[in-house]
Amino acid sequence: MMESKEFPAWLEVLLKEKFFNACLEHEEEKKNEKKILCIDCCLSICPHCLPSHNSHRLLQIRRYVYNDVLRVEDGSKLMDCSLIQPYITNSSKVVFINERPHSRQFRGSGNFCYTCDRSLQSPYVFCSLSCKISDVIMRQRGLSGFLHVCNFLHLTDDGGATSTTPSSTLEPTESGGGDGGVDMFWCQALACTATSEVVRKKRSSLTTTCRRVTTAVASTDTEAPVNFFNRRKNTPPQRAPLY
Repeated sequence: MMESKEFPAWLEVLLKEKFFNACLEHEEEKKNEKKILCIDCCLSICPHCLPSHNSHRLLQIRRYVYNDVLRVEDGSKLMDCSLIQPYITNSSKVVFINERPHSRQFRGSGNFCYTCDRSLQSPYVFCSLSCKISDVIMRQRGLSGFLHVCNFLHLTDDGGATSTTPSSTLEPTESGGGDGGVDMFWCQALACTATSEVVRKKRSSLTTTCRRVTTAVASTDTEAPVNFFNRRKNTPPQRAPLY
């Protein structure tokens, strides 16, 4: 795929680069993750590198379920992101950059990725940007019509200070059957975590109540035998009647 003459260098970096690693030029700085792609320089940079790239085209990379994603709004300025299944995070639609591993094949109803056979929601037929690029090159022998001319691309926020993880709200763009693997797992995990917290608090409250009741009963049980024996001590013995 990388041998195509129409394949730009920045796109190759986008697909191969390991983003969110520490920037070696700003090792001592905080928030030095390389999560910005400079289209003009074809390299990943951190927020502290921005002063040297102010006039360049910059693409913000984000995180979703520990995978690199980009906003559909940003990616559509550079390439055709249609038919790639999007997800919603922080009120923005995002798409995965690379194919994600999936251990088991589930052939049920619905759509499947043309490249890796991952289960998808209708009407999408690609699970990631890399899967669509592979399909376009295979069908068209190039990226003609896929890439867009973009002369201006600036960051839409302050260098992407917020990167999403499973602790954020994660959900597909539509309800119904679809990619039920890693994506829905995190949604269920968050719900289970919240439910477990409520159950834990209820159990703690119940345990405290039980302890109070047990203490009160124990105190009553301790006094009862004493009163009983005192009453027996002051009462004259009674003989059984003779028949």
